[in-house]
Amino acid sequence: MARGRRFRPAAPHTPGRVERGREDRLDASLRGCLPREGEKGGEATGPSPVDRGKTGSKHHLICDGNGTPLKAITTAANVNDVTQTLALVDGVPPVAGRVGHPRKRPDALLGDKGYDSDPNRRELRKRRILPVISRKGSPNIKGLGKLRYVVEQTFALLHQFKRLTIRWERRLDLHNALVSLASGLICWRRLKHHTP
Repeated sequence: MARGRRFRPAAPHTPGRVERGREDRLDASLRGCLPREGEKGGEATGPSPVDRGKTGSKHHLICDGNGTPLKAITTAANVNDVTQTLALVDGVPPVAGRVGHPRKRPDALLGDKGYDSDPNRRELRKRRILPVISRKGSPNIKGLGKLRYVVEQTFALLHQFKRLTIRWERRLDLHNALVSLASGLICWRRLKHHTP
């Protein structure tokens, strides 16, 4: 309809006839980009530990002692934390600091009982990283809770971005891009705050 509630002139090319039941009603270039009717989930989604009827995702995070995010991984909600320990450690990018080669590994890795795994401890020692991880069935390492608070604080900063609190993107690459952007903003705010 044109302005004044009048019909506009007919289009110069009339569309071809579409048969019933055909899937190619959209332009071929858009096929596969848009979600289909009733499609749910996406990559790295799984049953939620809280509500098995719903699917969800989970963030695994490694940060330094100041709470600066170094690496984040998105997995299905039912993936255990212990399975991502080595992937997080190996995914830490080189961090520049003092004069010389940038650091590629931490001196120690702190973790709660959710990260208790002897094979992971052996792999960390091979990488010359001291594992400081509480064992299941034994008392927590003294003072570990205070140090673990740093990670929880970084998670809280990451999930202040509403787009990451609830995952809306079905495509994992888009969601991971938003996680990287949020991590970059957290780092920038920290630098801005500490710069004289």
